[in-house]
Amino acid sequence: MRVSHVALDDFRSWRTGVVEFAAGPTVLLGANGQGKTNLVEAIAYLSTFSSHRVAAEGALVRIPLDREEEVPGGAVVRVRLVSHEGREQVLELEIVRGKANRARINRTQVKPREIVGLVKTVVFAPEDLQLVRGEPGVRRHFLDELAIQLHPLFVGVKSDFERVARQRAALMKQAQARSRRGESADLSTLSVWDVQFSQLSAKVTAARMEVVRLLQGPSSKAYDDVADSPRSMSMSFDASIDRTIGTDPDVPESGDLEDIEAQTARLLAALESVREREIERGVNLVGAHRDDLFLELGHMPVKGYASHGESWSVALALRLGSFDILTEDDETPILILDDVFAELDSNRRKGLARLASRADQVLITAAVAEDVPESLKATIIPIRWDAEAGTVIDDE
Repeated sequence: MRVSHVALDDFRSWRTGVVEFAAGPTVLLGANGQGKTNLVEAIAYLSTFSSHRVAAEGALVRIPLDREEEVPGGAVVRVRLVSHEGREQVLELEIVRGKANRARINRTQVKPREIVGLVKTVVFAPEDLQLVRGEPGVRRHFLDELAIQLHPLFVGVKSDFERVARQRAALMKQAQARSRRGESADLSTLSVWDVQFSQLSAKVTAARMEVVRLLQGPSSKAYDDVADSPRSMSMSFDASIDRTIGTDPDVPESGDLEDIEAQTARLLAALESVREREIERGVNLVGAHRDDLFLELGHMPVKGYASHGESWSVALALRLGSFDILTEDDETPILILDDVFAELDSNRRKGLARLASRADQVLITAAVAEDVPESLKATIIPIRWDAEAGTVIDDE
């Protein structure tokens, strides 16, 4: 699978533009701040409806530098996909400020969720170092993006869980406030929220656990391939319920985290066990919103113990493993390498170049052409910023 054309309207720094991609590796070349990453970000956004750079969707819509120019009401991303068999699809997503997004497939209007998963991407970027060094939310986001590409309907499950978790947390906050005033907490609707919260939390955790199970082998092998280290890499899923409840006799033992029915029952028991603590603190203390991915090198935690080079190798190995599990029937995901060759030493560059040789399509952003290995034999597309037109292809 590859993208043959991308058209952007008011997306980030692009006022309007159409870019055609040849088969094989392509390098988007230009100085920092010209809009190279914005182009590949638009493609990756169609995969999971999330960005590797910003959390707020509104940030994807162009903001004019001229204060007298009217602010666009939204941005449009269109891509033409070409399969191995030559079958073409045109996907379009309109990101609308303050309103529901709109989507089309081959000019037919569809629900936005219907285009999720049609474009599969793996993005490796400097921000990936936070997979190792950052907070648990970064690793949850990583697992969720993979789960969405493996099972596109998961995007709805995750959205529903986040909505219910917010509503339940608001109820806990209200109960905390009443308790501090010496009043009885109103928990008359809590049982309803507990059931929904437990069911959705169990589904989210199960999806993440599946990703970890699939990712373990390919990522460990990839680490051995790219790292000059005697230590092996391993990972395990750190489920919130196991960490929070421990050996509470009133909560059933862990069991299979992919068994949604059993884990729903466990969560209901766990919520009952932590009820007083939740009211005291005004938060949801147990659930998928507190899951984590635990990474080790030679039985030592990567976070806090790995060197800078080892941390980069682990981040790269996670992306290489992602590429493997998203490859299906010899059709590979689109590999996006966002300004990372400059960050890597020669061994890691070689490992990344080996992966690139396996991909149906590789999109690379770079400020300096010499940072990209010559062995890739990539097509070069120069990118520059124009004060009036925004980001453009530099044909001069």
